[in-house]
Amino acid sequence: MTKPRVFHDPVHGTIILSELEQLLIDTPQFQRLRGIQQLGLADVVFPGANHTRFEHSVGTMHTASLLGNYLELEDESVLKLRLAGLLHDIGHSAFSHAVESILKRDPEIRPKVNGKGFLTHEAFTKHIVSEVLPGTSVISRFVNDELGRDPYDFFSEISKIATGDISIEKPYLSQLMSGDIDADRIDFLLRDSYHTGVSLGLIDLDQIIQCLCIRGDNVVLGDPEAGSFGEELTLAAVESMLIARSHHYTAIIHHPLTQSVRVMLLNALESTLLKLRGEMGDEAVAEMVAEFFTSYNDADLLNLISRNGDETSRKLLSDIRDGRIYTPVARFNQKTLSPGTRMALSTIAQHGVATKMLEKGLEKELGDVLVDLSIATGVPKSAMVIAGGHENFFYDESALANGLVRAISRQMSLTAFTHPDAAIGSELASAQEKMRDLVDDLSPRLLNFIRGDQYLPIEGLILLLYAIHKLFEVEKDGFISIPRIRNITWLYRNVAFFREDSRLKYLFDYDFHTRYGFPYSNKVYEDIQLLVAMGIVDEDLRYFEKDGRFRQRYEYAFTDAGVQYAASIVDSYGREFGMITEYLTVNKHSIPRDIVTIPLARYQRDRKKRTSGANR
Repeated sequence: MTKPRVFHDPVHGTIILSELEQLLIDTPQFQRLRGIQQLGLADVVFPGANHTRFEHSVGTMHTASLLGNYLELEDESVLKLRLAGLLHDIGHSAFSHAVESILKRDPEIRPKVNGKGFLTHEAFTKHIVSEVLPGTSVISRFVNDELGRDPYDFFSEISKIATGDISIEKPYLSQLMSGDIDADRIDFLLRDSYHTGVSLGLIDLDQIIQCLCIRGDNVVLGDPEAGSFGEELTLAAVESMLIARSHHYTAIIHHPLTQSVRVMLLNALESTLLKLRGEMGDEAVAEMVAEFFTSYNDADLLNLISRNGDETSRKLLSDIRDGRIYTPVARFNQKTLSPGTRMALSTIAQHGVATKMLEKGLEKELGDVLVDLSIATGVPKSAMVIAGGHENFFYDESALANGLVRAISRQMSLTAFTHPDAAIGSELASAQEKMRDLVDDLSPRLLNFIRGDQYLPIEGLILLLYAIHKLFEVEKDGFISIPRIRNITWLYRNVAFFREDSRLKYLFDYDFHTRYGFPYSNKVYEDIQLLVAMGIVDEDLRYFEKDGRFRQRYEYAFTDAGVQYAASIVDSYGREFGMITEYLTVNKHSIPRDIVTIPLARYQRDRKKRTSGANR
């Protein structure tokens, strides 16, 4: 038995490692994380933010064990949680998310492992944990001799827990590692706040841990015996995490200089890879890209650009090293874009090739700039809380939480950057106006490009809501009457129903489960919140009494911006829209709705202000 190794962590204090954890940490795959900064190049803006994936992984392991021990899980489960926390980021690329986007932006050089294309760092994590680590003789021997387990079977389960795969015997282990309230998020929010000095939305680790329980193999917030004050305290503790997550995006990830240095690095790397493709071919470069996730650290990637990049790449790298960070000359966020443009950009941002086409198209027209489109990801979707003795969705119990989900969904930044020397004579107002016109022109064309490549399920949702709107809409005497859907579960059921139709299944390609007693899809919930955040759908909060307790529910109506946006895309789905409309017409009386009547001028008051090409 080796002597326990002790880490002294600035966030958690003393962390003691088991023998197996020491063996895993001493592998080249894990040691690589020492050279990968947690926040990429954010230390350009926040000098203290030079912490690494290595210490975050150790911190996540420690946090996972705190969760497991508080929940009184058996020793074997805590062991698995600790290992999953330790290894959950082992497949991250050098410079993390700044580089990972290449997997979606450049399909021709997308790496393949055992014949399967990898699109995310989680895929590399699963591969390394389940196939590479158990092949290490000392680790394999320890698992076999000390744990009595087949190493490949054991690490296959660890890989699923580490990546949030709930297809295991105890799905709550995966939820504790990758859920709405999980060890990974808790550690990086605490750690990033500590190292950046950004203290907005601090979270209370002890209070959050005490909010957790396990019921029916799922992680649930709250305690059935806590009473009304306990319920309020649970909501407050978990709300603090969502506040911290929202501020994390605003203050750190979407900081203009953080965004600038990220796009400088990405452009330098993409230019280098383009040059190498001409010299080596796509297949060889794809193998190199795989190494970004398995063997490269940050310094290795910078050396690659320095040795192999063209003049543009090396100049960008030199500017980063010398602190000549590009300056924003035009920037749009959710408050300065029309709903139609926001919706179009949100859809484009989820398609890597289209995002690159948008950015390069704008760069070509604007000249001497780098453009970056960024949106927030990882919107919380499925947390359950015990309230009034029953399990309910956390966001149905907390209006603040629901608002924070929308706030995170709404976060978007489209920015043009130029060299600081060129920025001196730039005129921000003219750059803003020109860029706005270009975006309005490019966005609809790029959406058509995406539709030619794949169906867009979020547009299936838009068509469903538009069909309901058209079915009940009435204009008369300067007023308009519109339907308001008062039961979100009806939307889930009908999306699931359309998904079973062979003619509509790709347009409504969502995964559903019935663990809550009705068809539920995390992605449908996320997309509905996105439609609300983008201004396509209006969400109304309603209170109702049940079993002596006032509850809240959310009702949904199409906005006028949504009507205009839907009208602009409906021709692309003529057959599908006809089928949806026909079904709803036949089942018109079963649609749970209220009819809201408002002055037409008020409903359409912003129509003249909209300049989005998607709404023209």
